Amino acid sequence: MVERHGLIVNVRPERREEYLRLHAAVWPGVEATITAAHITNYSIFIAGDTLIAYYEYVGDNHAADMKLIEADPVSLEWWTHTDPCQVPVDGTPEGALWFDGTLVWHLD
Repeated sequence: MVERHGLIVNVRPERREEYLRLHAAVWPGVEATITAAHITNYSIFIAGDTLIAYYEYVGDNHAADMKLIEADPVSLEWWTHTDPCQVPVDGTPEGALWFDGTLVWHLD
């Protein structure tokens, strides 16, 4: 069973180029942790100052796998560089950075 996730966040205009530079060479350890957490087909798009991410989760415990990523030292270090480039969109839950949207349609 595949879970599809679409997330959005705004990028701070003054840090847009920094964010793009970081994602031109994502650290291999970050990518390895994402893969180990059963995430596939991860993409991030930019439209103006809005980032749109999409990924497919193929594991059996999304919450537990997200905790693995959150505990990974390399990912934590990565976020010290990327998080300051981002600002939540309206409606993002307290304590979250990215807004996780609800899938309304998918074509197989």
